Amino acid sequence: MCPLVALISEFWSIHRTRPPPEGSMSQPDSDPHRLLHTPAEAAALLAVRESWLRRKAGRREIPCTFPGKHLRFSADDLASIARAGARPARSTRPPARRGRSFRD
Repeated sequence: MCPLVALISEFWSIHRTRPPPEGSMSQPDSDPHRLLHTPAEAAALLAVRESWLRRKAGRREIPCTFPGKHLRFSADDLASIARAGARPARSTRPPARRGRSFRD
């Protein structure tokens, strides 16, 4: 599993078990996976700059939601962004050098 997907899963497992703060207007029936995150919250969860996230979303290069004119990210959007960023491991061995030809 990608480290970012694991981070998001861990975030949700923590926040699902915590009671809502005093005076909050959260609905007890709402599913935490359906909440929308602001760009700042999403950037913190993905460990990227908010400006990068806004730029990519503005170009529609990453999944996002626009309720009205407001940019938001669902949990599915964040997981999709994390999966898209996964790269295969690289070899730590330096590339082999090619020998020089001494032909003139």
